[in-house]
Amino acid sequence: MQNSIEISLVIPLLNEEESLVPLHQWISDVFEKDNHSHEVIFVDDGSTDNSWDTICSLAKTNSNIKGIQFIRNYGKSQALHAGFKLAQGKYVVTLDADLQDSPDEIPGLINQLVEQKLDLISGWKKKRYDSILFKNLPSKLFNFAARKVSGIHLHDFNCGLKVYRKEVIKNIDVHGEMHRYIPVLAANNGFNRIGEQVVQHQARQYGNTKFGPDRFFKGFLDLITLWFVDRFAKQPMHFFGLWGTIMLLVGLGFTLFLGIDKLFFNIQARLITERPEFFIALTLMLLGSQFFIAGFLGEIILRNQRKIKRYNIKTQTSST
Repeated sequence: MQNSIEISLVIPLLNEEESLVPLHQWISDVFEKDNHSHEVIFVDDGSTDNSWDTICSLAKTNSNIKGIQFIRNYGKSQALHAGFKLAQGKYVVTLDADLQDSPDEIPGLINQLVEQKLDLISGWKKKRYDSILFKNLPSKLFNFAARKVSGIHLHDFNCGLKVYRKEVIKNIDVHGEMHRYIPVLAANNGFNRIGEQVVQHQARQYGNTKFGPDRFFKGFLDLITLWFVDRFAKQPMHFFGLWGTIMLLVGLGFTLFLGIDKLFFNIQARLITERPEFFIALTLMLLGSQFFIAGFLGEIILRNQRKIKRYNIKTQTSST
């Protein structure tokens, strides 16, 4: 068999040296009972403590452990992306390294994924051991907004404990701060069989959270980006062309008003260029033209990309 690994665990981390040994032992205990072939991929996202030394030490005693080290902190999305590229298992599990996600949940999540024929299944930390004011309440507001915008009915988009089929993680690009929206990225790529299961949330034992309150603000901005790209990326003229046309028409309306008013009603009045309506008309027509051109260029780029894809498909077919 080319690939004998059934389950890949991808674990991003930052300064979690105290949690790594107990987490490794916890995972080992789970898979001793479950008896699935597996690999554990620790992705050190630029830790400044001894996390990498601990990973190297664990790898010497367990051949299932692999490690990736970033020379500086790039963020959780980049860490997951690197882990996904290395993962070989038929099913890919993500969980955080802070011991707040329980590895005991993994077999049950995989069973649900298989039985329900899902593309991915997400954990739902229904009962959380976090600050109500600074984490629980903002998290509920964030998840509510994400459900409304994306149309995906998950209660906990940001839960670190998720299970994917290998095809899902190999066909999505996780970058920026988009790790919160992996279910949305998957759905946008056609993997829309998404499930959810309640999982246990553990209280943090070591260290402090690595995410500040600004993550929710960034999360909302990323959500708007995803909504815009999903809705208009395939037909940019529908957005830019519409608003460009509206601005051009309103600007043209102001221009006609100024011309008619000057010619027939206020011939002796001040110059058109001294009136505020002139600057409104000029600004709207300039912006409208730019919006329209942006939509037009976007359509040209998309058409060229489609031609390249069709050409590649024909070339591959003819060579077989």
